[in-house]
Amino acid sequence: MKNIKIAYIGGGSKAWARVFMTDLALSEGICGEIALYDIDLPAAELNRRIGMRINESQKAVSKWDYQVYEKLGDALSGADFVACSILPGTFDEMASDVHLPEEYGIYQSVGDTVGPGGVLRAMRTVPIYEGFARAIKEHCPNAWVINLTNPMTACTKTLFDIFPGIKAFGCCHEVFHAQEFLCCVAKEVLDVPRPMRQEMRVDACGINHFTWITEANYNGVDMLAILPEFIERYYGKGYCEHPGVAPEDFLDNPFRYGNKVKMDLFRRFHVLAAAGDRHLVEFMDGAWYIKNESEAEKWLYHLTSVDYRKQDQTDKIKRSHRIADGMEPVVVKHSDEEIVELMKALLGVIPPMVSNANIVNTGQMADMPYGSVVETNCVFSLDSVKPIVAKSLPGDVSALVLRNAMNIENTYYGIKRRDMHKIFEAFVNQPLCAGLALDKARELFCRMVNATGGYLKEYFDLDGLKEI
Repeated sequence: MKNIKIAYIGGGSKAWARVFMTDLALSEGICGEIALYDIDLPAAELNRRIGMRINESQKAVSKWDYQVYEKLGDALSGADFVACSILPGTFDEMASDVHLPEEYGIYQSVGDTVGPGGVLRAMRTVPIYEGFARAIKEHCPNAWVINLTNPMTACTKTLFDIFPGIKAFGCCHEVFHAQEFLCCVAKEVLDVPRPMRQEMRVDACGINHFTWITEANYNGVDMLAILPEFIERYYGKGYCEHPGVAPEDFLDNPFRYGNKVKMDLFRRFHVLAAAGDRHLVEFMDGAWYIKNESEAEKWLYHLTSVDYRKQDQTDKIKRSHRIADGMEPVVVKHSDEEIVELMKALLGVIPPMVSNANIVNTGQMADMPYGSVVETNCVFSLDSVKPIVAKSLPGDVSALVLRNAMNIENTYYGIKRRDMHKIFEAFVNQPLCAGLALDKARELFCRMVNATGGYLKEYFDLDGLKEI
């Protein structure tokens, strides 16, 4: 039994922390301390109480010592793993990220990765991650750091750039959903029981939320070769890949979608976009798939309003309190996430495994800038994460990915240098901003920066807006 310390930065008191703690409780071979740190101290305390409830479950095979820390350095000290999961600002700030651009004809279905919202969220998040990287270097330089925060690429880039010796990677489950989608294809076209996701072998590459599957194999069957038959059946009405969910059930859930964008992109480019449709549409010209709300409905996905997110957050926090107070039973079951398994592979508790991860490009994607953060398959083994060289993307897809990769790089370096002009140039080059005249783009950028200025003034000279 490996005894380890995990520093959990952020996590609030919402669903993701509970998923992580539950997966840890169900994992044989590891135990130890979970050090909880959050700028919202009561939220960290609530997670501690939930963790103790999980420990009481008869299903828990691994008991964890949950401790709340008021200082980040104390939480990090001696950590073997660091998990970073924060919300930069509040949903009030995200409301301006997402909804101010609508006044200029720009719609966003998520607003946390690219597009106008992604740039502003990066401006709030990157300076915080600079501090995380320095604190990790000081207190636990040999720890493995797992980033879970969006914008994933910019956050992970910050960690590597500020602390070049860091052992870090970014985790995202979007590729898992694409594998599940392909499992549905196998079930429908091959007329076999729906396979397990892990049976679907894929070669995936790109940047986070804009990753592409260039090869997919199930039991020797080339899944991309049979995909057109599936698309012919379901392109019009859509298909939701979540187990136990009917193909059309995405209609009543703002976080689900009918995969029509994914199917349309495959028809065009003959490789499969791995992320969910809500993310994919933000990496391309807004006129393609996200011209307005009715256009989104035509493509069988939703624009997720921030009001909905606020209510969802409120409901999750209320549920966390009920669980912590013993008014609702805690559900202890394995999730579909792989993070705990990746940790066990890094510890040598289980054999090496392959999974997608976001790390610095050292040649695994030859067509993307070296030093940028890309998402490909990697081999996780004892104290090692090694990227697997990915199959090259078709040229037309590579061009789409490269534009966004360079925008993220330019956004990052503009933020690092606190250069409003450079950040604006990355802002106006976002595909979703393609229809904006420069004067309107400047106006929108300044309004968005000022709307979240309370979180930016510590790091940026907001008077620099006058120079763009």
